[in-house]
Amino acid sequence: MAAIEIENLVVEFPSSQGLLRAVDGVSFKVEQGEVLGIVGESGSGKSVAMLAAMGLVPYPGIVRADRLDVEGRNILTLSDAQRRKIVGKDMAMIFQEPATSLNPCYTVGFQIMEALRLHEKMDRKAARKRSVELLEQVGIPAPETRLEAYPHQLSGGMNQRVMIAMAIACNPKLLIADEPTTALDVTIQAQILDLLMSLQRERGMALILITHNMGVVSETAQRVAVMYSGQVMEQNATDRLFADPQHPYTAALMAARPENRIGDKLATIPGTVPSLYERPSGCLFAPRCQYATPHCFADRPDLRAWSGGAVRCHYPLGDAERDAKIAADRASISKPAGAAA
Repeated sequence: MAAIEIENLVVEFPSSQGLLRAVDGVSFKVEQGEVLGIVGESGSGKSVAMLAAMGLVPYPGIVRADRLDVEGRNILTLSDAQRRKIVGKDMAMIFQEPATSLNPCYTVGFQIMEALRLHEKMDRKAARKRSVELLEQVGIPAPETRLEAYPHQLSGGMNQRVMIAMAIACNPKLLIADEPTTALDVTIQAQILDLLMSLQRERGMALILITHNMGVVSETAQRVAVMYSGQVMEQNATDRLFADPQHPYTAALMAARPENRIGDKLATIPGTVPSLYERPSGCLFAPRCQYATPHCFADRPDLRAWSGGAVRCHYPLGDAERDAKIAADRASISKPAGAAA
């Protein structure tokens, strides 16, 4: 049984201009013990998609899906009370900013013990003992003393470790880590990632790692989903995706990695992710794609099986006939003004 299975997930927010679609038809499955990396630029919908899976999309957001199963249970059909029994216990999330995710009015010990007392029905003494063990497990020195500390009294790295301790307190089957190292310096980043991967292996958890860092994904994830403007553009096994990306956006992200720079300059992707108010009618990446044709601007591609994974592109990079198809398309209709060359 998969840890989580999502089919055609859509997240929309009402506005004066109608419904704004932040997540558009996202589908993927994560097996028990598997690590899935989700990558993409800011604004690509990575975090919102996972907040939807957790039932944490704020009002007035609208969440729809053909399927949203956690451990075989359809999250969308559960009552609020039933969902609260799952979230924080069977599935947990490490948020991007520990400084804003921890409550500044309570000690870190209280916040860890709250989850244990709620989900595991522990008394105060047992919850305190377990909290000390958790803080020790995530590498916090003098854990008994740290239980009495408030978040502002701890460093960013310490607070992130507290967040991890809270997330793993009830032995979740699925852990979602949303940019868990963004606010930390490089040395602490490596320590936190090593800790996460060690805990994942020891506990056999399914782990979804949301990140901008392609290098982190290449070293930790077994599969990768590349998101852009609310859609999954490509999915594949990590080694295959890094060795032979099939979507132009994936290839552009690879080229922009620091280790792939030419001289002193990094490769860049021209333009920006389209806003929710101005989404292209065809392929969402077409305005920034050097290979885009009139067909790309007119028709939005579906996510289809390709090269052992899936790709959302009319002309995947591995298609032996792509050059001829692109040339024929460009010859048939002149390209829209202002489009990428």
